[in-house]
Amino acid sequence: MAVAAHAVPHAAHPPTSTGLNSRKMLFWAFLGSECMFFGSLIATYLVYRGRDQVGPHPHEIFSIPFTSFSAFVLLMSSLTMVLALAAIQRGDQKKGSLWLAATALLGMTFVGGQCYEFTEFFYKGLHLQTNLFGSTFFVLTGFHGTHVTVGVIWLWTLFTLAVRGKIPKEKALDVEIAGLYWHFVDIVWIAIFTLVYLIQ
Repeated sequence: MAVAAHAVPHAAHPPTSTGLNSRKMLFWAFLGSECMFFGSLIATYLVYRGRDQVGPHPHEIFSIPFTSFSAFVLLMSSLTMVLALAAIQRGDQKKGSLWLAATALLGMTFVGGQCYEFTEFFYKGLHLQTNLFGSTFFVLTGFHGTHVTVGVIWLWTLFTLAVRGKIPKEKALDVEIAGLYWHFVDIVWIAIFTLVYLIQ
């Protein structure tokens, strides 16, 4: 009995000295490196902005209303992601799967809009090799779109597991970590939308 009583407080110790789960800590470190990655891409775009010798230029091809709608869609997906996590934490895998599907569909809508936008820019004469604007813009937004696509695949994987009843509330951390990633790509898009599209 003495041994058992001594083991309880030891088992109750937090996973790390910070009190956070070690997986979550590792993922925060990964997101930190991603911040530096996107920070360098955004900084490169800003450094070379306005130095083009030939067009097309941003004000000639950007459609702010269309991109604003895409931004709104991506921001709404953060709300559905929060609702998905809350449902899983309550043990409601049915609602959790529905909100995960909604988040993935909103993400797919954003990626589809980006593909449409890239196609429009291509036909308007903006290619990766056209000018500094084309090079920095396509690299920056292309990498962000790739991150969103990875997130969509991740969400559909979680959706499949939730539908099969394999994400009980004890495994809510799996959804929480995916949510951290998804909120990160949303925040990055806010920065890109503001600095690239709105401030020209």
